[in-house]
Amino acid sequence: MVGSAIVRRLAKEDCEVLIAGRDVLDLERQDQVERWLATEKPDAIFMAAAKVGGILANDTYPADFLYNNLVIETNIVDAAYKNGVEKVLFLGSSCIYPKFAPQPIQEDALLSGPLEPTNEWYAIAKIAGIKLAQAYRKQHGCDFISAMPTNLYGPGDNFNLSTSHVVPALMRKAHEAKLSGAEEITIWGTGTPRREFLHADDCADACVFLMKTYSGYEHVNVGSGSDITILELANLICEAVGFKGRVITDPTKPDGTPRKLMSADKLRSMGWAPQISLSDGMSGTYEWYKQTQTLG
Repeated sequence: MVGSAIVRRLAKEDCEVLIAGRDVLDLERQDQVERWLATEKPDAIFMAAAKVGGILANDTYPADFLYNNLVIETNIVDAAYKNGVEKVLFLGSSCIYPKFAPQPIQEDALLSGPLEPTNEWYAIAKIAGIKLAQAYRKQHGCDFISAMPTNLYGPGDNFNLSTSHVVPALMRKAHEAKLSGAEEITIWGTGTPRREFLHADDCADACVFLMKTYSGYEHVNVGSGSDITILELANLICEAVGFKGRVITDPTKPDGTPRKLMSADKLRSMGWAPQISLSDGMSGTYEWYKQTQTLG
């Protein structure tokens, strides 16, 4: 999702875009990564590739989320250094921050407290990626930077109910309920946790902005600066989908972090702000889903 959005955004720039799909490059294979970079010799790399998923996927496959992401990060960063890549942007996640970090979460909250247990494996891998970029900057003088997006959604998202994040999962549930004539859908948890969401195209625009303008040791939050409850999100998605039934909460399922809103001050001070509203973004994402996805 994010990689496709970055490619769309780079189409507006005067540059040649090199794409390494899974069919030509396995990022978990060090030899393949080194060979590809040595052959293609990119000037800059957006590290959007990662193994991602929601609470259920993280809890079910902790080894995969830790190992796969660590391997991808180390392969790309080290090969980029060895092949003289001018700049690398590592994309992390807002889950790097402590479960009870003061809200909105400032960048310096990193490593200041315990992580949310339901996604700590992915979080630890992403923290390692930040530190890896910083280590290569410190030891080798590499212009490697890190951006931490909030919860993303948009065209290209994963709508598999067993591995998806909250937005596509709720959107698919609402869509299927509308088609079947169901009277209600059920969401995990109490519905009270607050979350922040950003459209993938806004994230891509921020990444290009940072690649052009930022060269610093510390990572940068990339978010909308506002949040809503999961229940409010569910109702917003139902409105975009056109599902008229009830939304039922299931308190027996985990809520995850009570609130996760990142401070947008650092990126705003540089001159960047998002352009896509949550309502417009949900409607556009649903239109894309209807046109491109098959249920199964």
